[in-house]
Amino acid sequence: MIRRIPALAVLLVLLAPAAIAGCGSSSANAPGDSSGTQRQTGVTTVKTASAGDLGTILVDGQGRTIYLFERDRGPTSTCTGACIANWPAVTTDGKPEAAGAVAAGKLGVAKRGDGTTQATYAGHPLYYYAGDNAAGETNGQGLNFFGALWYAMSPDGSAVTTQASNGAGTKGGY
Repeated sequence: MIRRIPALAVLLVLLAPAAIAGCGSSSANAPGDSSGTQRQTGVTTVKTASAGDLGTILVDGQGRTIYLFERDRGPTSTCTGACIANWPAVTTDGKPEAAGAVAAGKLGVAKRGDGTTQATYAGHPLYYYAGDNAAGETNGQGLNFFGALWYAMSPDGSAVTTQASNGAGTKGGY
């Protein structure tokens, strides 16, 4: 006699390891969760750092590069779904704090569709890149994904359009 295994049972067996792996504890400062948004507890700090060929750029309090998405027009994010999974939003529990050469008056917030509060700078929603694994990495610099280019931000709020010397971002270097 042949027993058939329901498709749902097979799917659950295949997905269980990934679900269990995601059940561990996580830092409030880890870039992203399954929804792609940074679940920040407290207020996000935005500061500046030197990033080699890119010059001075915006980073968060842990030194992770902050990006803008050229498709965004105004403070409302257009990055959702697969986009936000790859480019997690920088969220905050209040108005972000400025440090270094960051202009406090350019910092703001915007509500996302999922109810989180995304940090903005000079009217641009702020993001991380999932391919940056440590402070000082700029692997998202100049990438063209989800309909537009992604750039690190300068303290004046504009896109840093310079490419890193290796042409595809840098590993470390602040």
